[in-house]
Amino acid sequence: MAIFSSLQNLRRSLSSSLLRKLKHGHHQAAVTGPRQFTTCEGSRPSIVHKRSLDILHDPWFNKGTAFSMTERDRLDLRGLLPPNVMTPQQQIDRFMVDLKRLEMNARDGPSDTNALAKWRILNRLHDRNETMYYKVLVDNIEEYAPIVYTPTVGLVCQNYSGLFRRPRGMYFSAADRGEMMPMVYNWPADQVDMIVVTDGSRILGLGDLGVQGIGIAIGKLDLYVAAAGINPHRVLPVMIDVGTNNEKLLKDPLYLGLQEHRLDGEDYLSVIDEFMEAVFTRWPNVIVQFEDFQSKWALKLLQRYRSTYRMFNDDVQGTAGVAIAGLLGAVRAQGKPMIDFPKQKIVVAGAGSAGIGVVNAARKTMARVLGNNESAFESAKSQFWLVDAKGLITDERADIDPDALPFARKSRELRQGLREGSPLVEVVKKVNPDVLLGLSAVGGLFSKEVLEALKDSSSTRPAIFAMSNPTKNAECTPEEAFSILGEHVIFASGSPFHDVNLGDGKIGRCNQGNNMYLFPGIGLGTLLSGARVISDGMLQAAAECLAAYMKEEEVLQGIIYPSISSIRDITKEVAAAVVREAVAEDLAEGYRDMDPRELQKLTKEETLEYVQNNMWNPVYPTLVYRQD
Repeated sequence: MAIFSSLQNLRRSLSSSLLRKLKHGHHQAAVTGPRQFTTCEGSRPSIVHKRSLDILHDPWFNKGTAFSMTERDRLDLRGLLPPNVMTPQQQIDRFMVDLKRLEMNARDGPSDTNALAKWRILNRLHDRNETMYYKVLVDNIEEYAPIVYTPTVGLVCQNYSGLFRRPRGMYFSAADRGEMMPMVYNWPADQVDMIVVTDGSRILGLGDLGVQGIGIAIGKLDLYVAAAGINPHRVLPVMIDVGTNNEKLLKDPLYLGLQEHRLDGEDYLSVIDEFMEAVFTRWPNVIVQFEDFQSKWALKLLQRYRSTYRMFNDDVQGTAGVAIAGLLGAVRAQGKPMIDFPKQKIVVAGAGSAGIGVVNAARKTMARVLGNNESAFESAKSQFWLVDAKGLITDERADIDPDALPFARKSRELRQGLREGSPLVEVVKKVNPDVLLGLSAVGGLFSKEVLEALKDSSSTRPAIFAMSNPTKNAECTPEEAFSILGEHVIFASGSPFHDVNLGDGKIGRCNQGNNMYLFPGIGLGTLLSGARVISDGMLQAAAECLAAYMKEEEVLQGIIYPSISSIRDITKEVAAAVVREAVAEDLAEGYRDMDPRELQKLTKEETLEYVQNNMWNPVYPTLVYRQD
């Protein structure tokens, strides 16, 4: 008590910073032991185990000039920052002025595009101050989502070896076999809610980019934070480097990954198996999203793990869900009741993992509308014509992909002169589809001839989905679609395009069918429900929620997807739908203080409130130092 009284008397003449040094000595706290995080979703302070320059160099906790004078004293920051304490909004205003000024001046040379310059500037902010970075992203999501995600992220991945400045995420490689279990403990966070993992084998539509594919995992998790409010302290981007078959990278002396050909077969599977076992051993409740795995492995890995781990594949299931929402929206835009969805004739260009995922999901949705029985499921497959690089897929195809086999047209039943390998333009001419859906990663595939053939569609408002990313891989542009098919066509794309001015005050609406409408809500809903697996029903609930989000008057104008600016609200609705479906299927095991019985009692409105209250917001928490 005497010591405490003496210290109290000294407060009038000594700073709290010096008092602490008298009490604890002048040494700086070492960063040892596991980090401890309090939740930032609420108002509780965050406990930190570092002070002084260590705090300023830590983007998780750095506030820069927004540290209050009390915190500057508490954390030994007095004198290390300019004296004027700025509000978070003043910081953002300063950054945005610099960003607008530097967008055209931050290029490294003629090959550095304006979009990549924006990415560089934002990435530097991410390196310094995570909270401010996500505040800028949340408040300007429509402008900057295309920078941190598609299409710019594709350019980032192509140039990642040159852009790499500081590590973000974890790298597991074929050289680490047998060591992954201890490796996961090198990550400083004791709690991880969301992992996005890629092997770099099929980044967007750009092919094998090897270890440089880490950029897509980072970009996806930025959207989990900005759209779903997943705490950024609890996300982890992961690259599994099993080599590359990209000859350019194999010969590039600056390439950062393993310069050997990709593992295959059982050797490949053993690496992925070891990774999954390791991360779920350390973080049993983590959710793992598989991203941009090549088609030969995407479906196989999904089937291998989905019944035992909390995981999903966004290319297969997320793309399918967004496509289903768009297809249902197209039916509404045609002025038809939803019962007419099973009557839609759909030509699908692309039979990779994304294409197969979409037709499987659309078939299940049609079957649900028709009564959800085996007969309905069997008849629904007749509404699809699957076309790949070799043309129309029929049962005469040699070495047909087993995943595509259920949708192969029977040769003896083909009409209208179609045959095995019929080209896309011929299929469109003969089928007169209601929907032309592209997931081919072949830019310009929907040529003038193909679009001209769609004029004879049996629908008064045919729908075109040019879903391949990035922008250069889109099967056609909205300008091409509207110029040939006129104002009544419904157009959607995977990457962002501007609406088209058709003259006479008419606007051709371009809808972005972006996976970011669903995957953040699927992840957040799974987390908050505590579901041990991600069921088809949960994915279907997410897709149907997105489809229902649009108002009738918007849909009749050809607007079948909402604005990206509403992404936080969309994600909240989708997550709530996923939670309620998990409860209905008896998969929910609860989250934190919300046990399964309490989840069951929540009304729809209460579920939305529950989701809202568990979404992280980019607000600086109060920092409290605790010595280890």
